[in-house]
Amino acid sequence: MTISVSHLYKAYKVQQKEPGIKGSLKSIFARKYKDVQAVADVSFSISEGELVGFIGPNGAGKTTTLKCLSGLLYPSSGQLSVLGFNPFDRKNAFLKQISLVMGQKNQLWWDLPAIDTFLLNKEIYEISDSDYQKTLNELVDLLNVKDVLNTQVRKLSLGQRMKMELIAALIHKPKVLFLDEPTIGLDVIMQQKMREFISEYNLRYKSTILLTSHYMDDVKELCKRVIIIDHGKIIFDGQLDDIVKIHATHKQITVIFENYVDPKQLSGFGEIKYFEFPKIVLSIEREKSNDVAVRLLQKFPVADINIEEPDIEDIIRTVFKGKELA
Repeated sequence: MTISVSHLYKAYKVQQKEPGIKGSLKSIFARKYKDVQAVADVSFSISEGELVGFIGPNGAGKTTTLKCLSGLLYPSSGQLSVLGFNPFDRKNAFLKQISLVMGQKNQLWWDLPAIDTFLLNKEIYEISDSDYQKTLNELVDLLNVKDVLNTQVRKLSLGQRMKMELIAALIHKPKVLFLDEPTIGLDVIMQQKMREFISEYNLRYKSTILLTSHYMDDVKELCKRVIIIDHGKIIFDGQLDDIVKIHATHKQITVIFENYVDPKQLSGFGEIKYFEFPKIVLSIEREKSNDVAVRLLQKFPVADINIEEPDIEDIIRTVFKGKELA
């Protein structure tokens, strides 16, 4: 396995202070601490070339897990292995094969063009001139940023800066890529372009990618497998389609009628979620949806009909309601 996590546990010691001046003085001589659990008994493994979504609400433990896997944090307990290395040893051979991209952090020099950061990383990662130029050309072409390579970073748009951050993180062609909210703050069009790039990079370089995101479109378009974490514990690890099968017990049928139909005639077909002629939306049990659609077509003057799965966002919310599936 490229990534292996076994019973990872991480807790932080947080100082407790009573309010007011008295509390501040007291804390100088008798400090009190409490353990705050960030990750509790997390285990999973990821194979080479997988692109896995790692999702959960704020404070669930996603970023803490990524920092442990990249060697930035030492786990309180548990075993970690990335490419056969213990991440916290932070050996050069390990660091040359991974990269961590955090959407809210940057490594680019603000007052210099991004190309200067790329050249610095070339030296840090000891990349040959030929490999550097080849990889740079490929990434610049994929991200379409040739025209702004020599522009000061502070003069770039947010989307352009994020593209440059990716190039800086990928110039050494890491085998493992940790992406923490890579599309945060970007507009819809730029989010789509970033998703296309991540997908293409994964296919082209067979890289192993662990992706966290609050944007469900990122997960739906990029990841077949998802790991869902909540309150530091994994509550689901499997195919995204399996979540739909488990939790999406109903489908939604939208019908457009050619002529007026009394909604009372439709009450026996399913739960009416919306009605305003000529449109009606019905919630139907999953296994009955096809049969109901056929009956509607046979009995009523239907101009158009559509069967839809519920929104993945709504399905994920049901998972977060304390239902353990893993």
